[in-house]
Amino acid sequence: MELFSAPWWSALLAIVLIDLVLAGDNAIVIALAARNLPANLQKRAILWGTVGAVVVRSTMTIGVVWLLKIPGLMLVGGLGLVWIAYKLLAPAGEGTEHQPQASTFLGAMKTIVVADALMGVDNVLGVAGAAKGSFDLVVIGLLISVPIVVWGSTMVLKLVERFPAITYVGAAVLAYTAAHMIISEPLLDEVYDPNLAIRVATYALLIGGVLTAGWWAAHHRQPVDASAT
Repeated sequence: MELFSAPWWSALLAIVLIDLVLAGDNAIVIALAARNLPANLQKRAILWGTVGAVVVRSTMTIGVVWLLKIPGLMLVGGLGLVWIAYKLLAPAGEGTEHQPQASTFLGAMKTIVVADALMGVDNVLGVAGAAKGSFDLVVIGLLISVPIVVWGSTMVLKLVERFPAITYVGAAVLAYTAAHMIISEPLLDEVYDPNLAIRVATYALLIGGVLTAGWWAAHHRQPVDASAT
């Protein structure tokens, strides 16, 4: 693709739109994982979480052709993301520094990196497809995603601090992304392609299941925490 040609600009616009849509998921994960950190660590978590997201995407973009050959990749990534969405709602107890809601910087970073790896598949495939083999466009796409994720994470974090219920909206978005990944799994084409009802049911089941299980876990844990004090 010739540099600065009409097809080049068209592909760049497509990549920007993909980043705007898909980088939002990364911003939500970073914000939710960092929300229980002390204020002085939240900015560090956002910065290094974004760095982690870019590194993960860069690595996956380089190996995108190989990744496409792995059977079940989208299914495994989607199921992993369902678990992360649930754990972002479930309360963290003592000694759970490896939990998504952990109040330690290291615990938050582990959650962010794992979630970025799981969600990065969608972004990498989208950007690689739009770039049509143009390496310069892939690099530009990665660079564009940085300010989007940083700004998005900061904005979501401020909203969550002011309106804690937004946490459930974020978890629902992650569950939706997980359902999309599962439905996009080539191994399941025979199940999903001919049947719209099953696709809709999968979205509803995962989103509703994550929100219900997360709400139950949070409210079930409260009396235990109160009695411990």
